[in-house]
Amino acid sequence: MPSSEQGVDVKRFSVVPRSLIFLFNDKNQVLLIKGAENKRLWAGKYNGLGGHIEPGEDVLEGALRELAEEAGVEAVPLRLCGQVLVTVNRDQGVAIFIFKGKVKGVEIRASREGELEWISLDSLSSLPMVKDLYELLPRVAAHSKEEPIIIGKYTYNKRDELEISLR
Repeated sequence: MPSSEQGVDVKRFSVVPRSLIFLFNDKNQVLLIKGAENKRLWAGKYNGLGGHIEPGEDVLEGALRELAEEAGVEAVPLRLCGQVLVTVNRDQGVAIFIFKGKVKGVEIRASREGELEWISLDSLSSLPMVKDLYELLPRVAAHSKEEPIIIGKYTYNKRDELEISLR
């Protein structure tokens, strides 16, 4: 069986792959989504666009699909600029692949995921954002393609508080 060549063992640590996308414009703004109030996770909080990578997709295909689904934006050149591994518990985690893109004059359309807004990079600290974005988003905004990608590790301490380590 070909899948056995990959050495998958359900008793080992496994991750769910997700994309996180930040689009920037020439006005020093980033496109964020404010989670709908009825969302299970991050209701009312600002986050980048993105979601789960589906079976058969590579991480870029998944990011482009999520961008089209959540904002109606297609054919935007995206660049992988980071990867964060989130340890949820001893056996499971999330692998987040972070993409960045630059757009000019693109039309966006809202989805049921939440309200899309272009936010000035200067006003990020005053927004109710998903906790890690206060540290992650400025690094993504400043990241150039000549630099190594951002590598991160998120864990939860004994009080179930998120601990963030980025390099």
